Amino acid sequence: MAQPSHNTQLIKRINVELVKNALRTSGTGTKASVAGQTRLSVATCGTILNELVQTGEILELDWEESSGGRPARKYQFNADYSSIICMIVRAEGGRQSITCALANLNGEIIEETVKECDEITPDTLGDWLDEIIAAHPNVQAIGIGIPGVIQQDRIGICDVPALAEQPLGLFLKERYEEVAIIIENDMNLTVYGLYQKLLLDEESHFAVLTFPKNHYPGAGFMVNGRLLNGNSFFSGEVSYLPYGIPREEQLRLLQGAGDPRKLAVHALVSIISIINPATIVITGDNILPEMLEDLRSGCLDIIPPEHMPELMIQRDTRQEYMSGLITTTTESLNYRFHLVERK
Repeated sequence: MAQPSHNTQLIKRINVELVKNALRTSGTGTKASVAGQTRLSVATCGTILNELVQTGEILELDWEESSGGRPARKYQFNADYSSIICMIVRAEGGRQSITCALANLNGEIIEETVKECDEITPDTLGDWLDEIIAAHPNVQAIGIGIPGVIQQDRIGICDVPALAEQPLGLFLKERYEEVAIIIENDMNLTVYGLYQKLLLDEESHFAVLTFPKNHYPGAGFMVNGRLLNGNSFFSGEVSYLPYGIPREEQLRLLQGAGDPRKLAVHALVSIISIINPATIVITGDNILPEMLEDLRSGCLDIIPPEHMPELMIQRDTRQEYMSGLITTTTESLNYRFHLVERK
């Protein structure tokens, strides 16, 4: 007998998210306009809107100007109802740092701070989070970008030694029980941010390949509009491709005036032949815009032209990285229900 009750609650949660997302995207709306966007009845939208006004998640505005009939009440999504914290952990040039952004539910950054640290540990992150949450108690989600392999709640291989093999997810979930915790690989977040920026077709495959100075190369993939993590979250670790040289030699090519073009062509050909993406963005301090034609021609020596994706070089992807992290963190607060068509 519990099943109908469960289904009713499920449908209610889906409908509430439909109403909130309709107002989030449109800015303001009436019961009738929200009903039109969500395909719910005006009565159902009215009930949900009244409940959300009571909780403060939706703001009740003035009446809409009348065009002859009865004026309608306008509503607006309250982006300041709660906030999110997004932290990006970096290890660059022998220095470790944390970039922290506080954002509202529309993903708009309220404040952003960068701290350099001698060593970043789970306690380093926790102590700073404590300070922010004490000042902003309405925080509902925390998102953290890590330069390493994320295996559910545990960090595996990581460019920040004190975070490697640490159960950071469990540590934070126990510390902040009422807050959603998202920990994601830096490349995956950058891929997601670039994917949104380029407004690519949801069905298209997309890849990002990076060659950072003094670090191993990495990659990230979107397949059919979804991030590809792999069976053990090892997807994108392209430094393990059979380049025919030791991994230490890869680092030498990514230091000082080293030339990563041969490595890049090898990695690009591998990605093209396996993922067959429509677009690949190449990033990193070791990649220069003038390398683009050499990389394209190197691929075309092996890949048939009809299968060649569009190649783009964008060295600085910090903004897209943060954008991907903010979007992923805000999405963690949405109740999402996916219908999967079986073939």
